Amino acid sequence: MRVTAYVLVADPNFLAQSLRSYYDHVERIVLSYDETSTSWTGTPLPVDECLEIIDSLDTAGKCVHAPGHFARLDEEPLDNDTFQRQTALDLASEEADWVLQLDTDEVMLDAGRFFQSLRHADAAGAAALAYPSRWLYTRVAGGRYLEASTRFWRPAASYPGPLAVRAGTQLVHARQTDVPTYRVDLRPWNTDPAHHHETIVHEVVRPREAVLHYSWVRDHDTIRRKFGWSGHAADYSRPIVYQRWARRQRHPWRTVLTNPLRRRDWYRMVTVPE
Repeated sequence: MRVTAYVLVADPNFLAQSLRSYYDHVERIVLSYDETSTSWTGTPLPVDECLEIIDSLDTAGKCVHAPGHFARLDEEPLDNDTFQRQTALDLASEEADWVLQLDTDEVMLDAGRFFQSLRHADAAGAAALAYPSRWLYTRVAGGRYLEASTRFWRPAASYPGPLAVRAGTQLVHARQTDVPTYRVDLRPWNTDPAHHHETIVHEVVRPREAVLHYSWVRDHDTIRRKFGWSGHAADYSRPIVYQRWARRQRHPWRTVLTNPLRRRDWYRMVTVPE
């Protein structure tokens, strides 16, 4: 089974950890970035810093540069997101069976378990692998994080899109696609509030075998910039989003203990080795 990957080069935070977590398991990594270092919303991106990090890690020469024009400011940011991913996926699909599509702030905790699930998906004839991410909201102390959970503090999976797809797959929205999908979750039933409770689960992994998504784990200046360059900038740039994030970071235990009082946005406290 020939596996490649593509990476959207834009954010240096956790980039090294992400690449290291699967580097030895893929044959080639397509590096997709805007040739003017501009985001989908027109803000500057630290592309050169990211490429320096990647170059220091690419000991086997697996990374292939694929710059392009993706800051199409007359298009919607999420349309630019989909366009860039599809362009990178098409390049990564050459001479491949499967293509990984992890973002650079997503880190495999157990690559062996992930690729075992990928082999199961391949054997089942699926065209995509939905593998659970644990969504980290913010870092509150050394090794301590707020993580998205159920209302009563059980682990909950997050699925921003399949983390692997068959070569040649067509994306419909960002990483998402409508092809037959092999679903892995943290329990034998769906744990993601964004999906219907009757969603079929084909395989179960333990939380320590999931992917860690350091989605909003940034310092205050960086998180504000991230909100501005994200494909969801229209929503994330609202002042209340940052204010709520900063308040929950200052008062993590209050955030956790008040879960039962909220209709959504539930968190638990977790320890992650750094």
